[in-house]
Amino acid sequence: MIISNDAINTVEDKAVFTDAELKSIDSLWSVSKFNSPLIDTLEYVIADKDIIGNTSQILTTNLLKKRLSVLNNTTPFNLAYNPALEKVIQSYLKHRSRFYPALMAKAKYYFPMFEQYLDQYDIPLEMKYLAIVESALRPKARSRVGASGMWQFMYGTGKQFDLKLSSYVDERFDPVKSTVAACKYLSQLYNIFGDWDLALAAYNSGPGNVSKAIKRSGGFKNYWNIRPYLPSETAGYVPAFYATMYIFNYANEHNIYPELPKFFNFQTDTIRVKRTISFAQISKVIQVDEETLTFLNPAYKLNIIPYIKGRNYAVRLPTSKVIDFLEKEKDVYALADADDAKRERPLPKYFEMDKRIRYKVKSGDYLGKIANKFGVNVSSIKRWNSLKNSNLKIGQRLYIYPKRI
Repeated sequence: MIISNDAINTVEDKAVFTDAELKSIDSLWSVSKFNSPLIDTLEYVIADKDIIGNTSQILTTNLLKKRLSVLNNTTPFNLAYNPALEKVIQSYLKHRSRFYPALMAKAKYYFPMFEQYLDQYDIPLEMKYLAIVESALRPKARSRVGASGMWQFMYGTGKQFDLKLSSYVDERFDPVKSTVAACKYLSQLYNIFGDWDLALAAYNSGPGNVSKAIKRSGGFKNYWNIRPYLPSETAGYVPAFYATMYIFNYANEHNIYPELPKFFNFQTDTIRVKRTISFAQISKVIQVDEETLTFLNPAYKLNIIPYIKGRNYAVRLPTSKVIDFLEKEKDVYALADADDAKRERPLPKYFEMDKRIRYKVKSGDYLGKIANKFGVNVSSIKRWNSLKNSNLKIGQRLYIYPKRI
């Protein structure tokens, strides 16, 4: 950002910021973090230390108890009143209510999709709110530790649940495929603990941490009883889920109204492609803007839809453009052929990221250089190859599971 001399002089003349200006700065910073694709659950989840002393009330405790009791009777989750939960709800209503209209607009597009698969896997439909806590419903959200997508899968966990990662496609960003993977994972966690609150906690921190918390608590199985023994970020995670559920169900009572979504899910449809094509080529032939294609097809990393035998990659389009695509499909492919003929450099080779390769160490190589080359961590290379230190020999062979070419 370029700052004018006038602005600098104004700041120097004033010497200090006013309280109003500082509040404005904090607000702008919150908005920029909220809209960034680099999100961590802690950006949405409020830690206990951040709400201690927050005594302002947007609604009375008695009214909150009544509303939570009504919700509790409709869900398998434990929404009984708790002072810690009240602090989170009050804080969200006071400081974050302006974010919810946009979130609710996204929810109108994504929630019907989630509910279809949650129902198929016999998971409570309220679990759809988990994607808000995880990513604020951003398909391309990334956490600081590498978890990606609306359901925040790490590379290894995504691979475990059959989410493919290649030079063209990251299925953790695919709303449908990642939702199916999340359903499989949540079902697995519920089978372990027999409780949806504990399954939620385990989704965030791992089943091992939940098991240890149960043991340290003396064997309790209620989330609130084991909460003091969970990692700090998980301690705030389940209350954030409950608070989100409350706000979505009582939004009107708090004068929170959703914005209109750009699309409803039923206004879109998919068509399988018969050759590799780009968003730009589709846009040029059938007059649909690339921003729309990017929104509807977030899994394609390069804005290119690859044609790979056996993969059945498809383009999702507004239903108003589906007939146009079918009528002009040959024109799209002809344009792709013409662009390929003019291109000086070929398109990147399709490369599966979940395949193991064998790398031969060259002169000048070191673990950090090799890790950067393939988009992985030095510690991972050491683990894959049982290396006790970082010393390498020229000609040494290393097994690597690359995340990029």
